[in-house]
Amino acid sequence: MVKAPDSGLLEALLDSWDRSNTILLNLLHALPEGGMDARPMEGSPSVAFTFSHLHQARLFWLSHTAPEFARSLSSLFRREGEERLPERDPGRIEEALKHSARAVGEAVKDRLHSGQPMKGEHASYDHPLLLLQHMLWHEGYHFGQIKLALKAMGYVMSEEEEEKLVWGVWRQEAW
Repeated sequence: MVKAPDSGLLEALLDSWDRSNTILLNLLHALPEGGMDARPMEGSPSVAFTFSHLHQARLFWLSHTAPEFARSLSSLFRREGEERLPERDPGRIEEALKHSARAVGEAVKDRLHSGQPMKGEHASYDHPLLLLQHMLWHEGYHFGQIKLALKAMGYVMSEEEEEKLVWGVWRQEAW
């Protein structure tokens, strides 16, 4: 049985998850023209693919560890012939990321309060907070890939913009 952290700690952890999602959305909104097509290097996934992948990864892990929270989420990949295409519409990406972030947070909170582990046939976490940490690590990794792709296309966020859209989100005065 999983022992839940005190409610203050849990709320702080879930708040960090929300702030991390806000940072992703801020990056999405800051994309320059052509940014969806940017790649860190030839053959690497595009920014559009990477944003779509973030939502898909949330959907995948939830479907394996807390499937009831994944049922209302939809895929961000479209089909054209036999090829899977990532979503390119920033509005649709934003909505999907908001819904999947909410679902991950609700699943973690539910499993902590019910004492159930996040376990499934193809994925298991000893504690629900480990899923949350996995997601934060995974998304931070891809955030860096997106920033590198934008830099490769010649776009570098100004220090002021990065402070406001990324680093300031972690401090109380900016949130």
